[in-house]
Amino acid sequence: MGVFKALAFAALAVAVPVEERAKKPQSFLKDLGNSTWVIGNEIWNVTQNRQYANKLFYKGGDRVGNAVGHYVSYNGAASDLNWTSAAVADSGNDWINVKFTANEGDFHWVIYDDLPGAYQYFVNHALPTLGEFRTLWRLDNTSFSRGRTNVKDGVLPPLEEYRSAINVQDETWQKADGTYLTKYDWSGNVRDMDFHGVYGDEVGSWYLNPGKDYFNGDQLKQELMVHRESQTGDAVQLNMIHGTHYQAISRDAFADGKVWGPWLWYLNDGSKDDAAKRAQEEEEAWPYKWFDDKEYQSRGKMQGKLVLSDGRPAAGAAVFLGDNNNSTISTLDQGKGYYYTTYADEDGKFDIHDIRTGTYALYAWGNGDSIADVTTNFTQNDVVIKPGKNTNLKELTWKVTDTKNRIFQIGAFDRKTDGFALSGPTPFEHARISKCPANLTYTMGKSQTSDWCFGQALNGTWNINFPVKTAPSDSKLTVSLAGFSQGTSATILLNGVQVGNITSASLVNSQDTYRGATRNGEWRLLEFAVAKEGLKMGENRIDVGVEKATQWRGWLWDSIVLERL
Repeated sequence: MGVFKALAFAALAVAVPVEERAKKPQSFLKDLGNSTWVIGNEIWNVTQNRQYANKLFYKGGDRVGNAVGHYVSYNGAASDLNWTSAAVADSGNDWINVKFTANEGDFHWVIYDDLPGAYQYFVNHALPTLGEFRTLWRLDNTSFSRGRTNVKDGVLPPLEEYRSAINVQDETWQKADGTYLTKYDWSGNVRDMDFHGVYGDEVGSWYLNPGKDYFNGDQLKQELMVHRESQTGDAVQLNMIHGTHYQAISRDAFADGKVWGPWLWYLNDGSKDDAAKRAQEEEEAWPYKWFDDKEYQSRGKMQGKLVLSDGRPAAGAAVFLGDNNNSTISTLDQGKGYYYTTYADEDGKFDIHDIRTGTYALYAWGNGDSIADVTTNFTQNDVVIKPGKNTNLKELTWKVTDTKNRIFQIGAFDRKTDGFALSGPTPFEHARISKCPANLTYTMGKSQTSDWCFGQALNGTWNINFPVKTAPSDSKLTVSLAGFSQGTSATILLNGVQVGNITSASLVNSQDTYRGATRNGEWRLLEFAVAKEGLKMGENRIDVGVEKATQWRGWLWDSIVLERL
């Protein structure tokens, strides 16, 4: 037997004496003293120290190796949780619930005898106000050579590529051929994620997060999922249960007892098909009946119908159930509670099941297609969800502006760059924004939506030529940005006279354009008054002129609209 396999066998043997393996449950917690514990079952086992779980024995080998292992932390790597004790909090005839206690709260591993992996969840007791809270694995880069999200699947860049490249910003390097290495290419929309993880020819390690109601943010919430650690080469598998990678303001204080999870950390032989099958099974089983928590099990449902004030159904509208009476924090930045998302059908009808009981606000906004011209949002507070009950909101009227007053519109009003040049096919690519032109001319009636580029970040001017066919009147220019990173500013002129601006002085930074987001980041809405004297019969021109630019920093375009008041 080789040394590698012998060590794995020895650790398992220490953790599970022969006489105990015949008993139920066979899953185990073994206290080795000196703040070291071994947990697992006959399929896998983990050695947990005060801070890191630095050994993972599975399929005949230690799958952590020289990597860091498993840990829980907040606000980046600055604050890793330190475990002061471990105990079996509960058990059944084929499972145990192991609780690791830290000052900030309790981290649980629910281990079934026949499960390759474990269910995990965290119960808050004293976390500080924070933006980032995560669990993660940093694993052996030989066993786990590839990464998978729902938008990217492939070989993680070898460590040697980083060492021969030039660092150009945080976790981003330029290679000799001019292309880039960046961990942010391995990001994805949290609520669209089916499963993600790292894998190789022998093994796979996956996070399966059914339900997702404990994640912060709305449908457009994006997070980093996996990557290659640039200094050590570790294969990194992230579970960003409260994250800020593409946001402006997302800091929350949490109630004592707030629960994140449960989710499933799942091991297999590297098969994506098997991981997909298991992910579907977990979705069907959510919310988990086995999770013995009264507040978790107390759930109801909701339904309703959104109709625009002009009589149209709000077909395809994005629907978000979030914080009640919260007019100061965007839906993307909400994160202290539990959150639910869906989309209205073609008739404007929507429903959400398995909602934790409580009082929420219902938010909605346009998602393109037949309501791409809707520039307003919908909010209704005091939506009460009762245990076992259906909250029927019936028909809700969403006030919209009269499209007859629309002078022009470029782009669907949907908080995304969809339809613009270079907005696809993938939603993440470092420096793609620099491929958009410095100068651009868009002529209403001649140009197509695809002639407008997805982002603006270079010194230069984008012109919009448009006609006014009736007597000018007071109007409003609405500038909708799908994302904004500080460092680049623009002045907006109408027929040579300033009517507005896009500046770092008035907009808080979000980490989207310089981290390679191309579809969306933190949505911003700017509105500027246009006096009737500023318009003229016949041809008019709007200039969006960038006079100060910082590389890769600027804004993602959603829509620009001029309409009469």
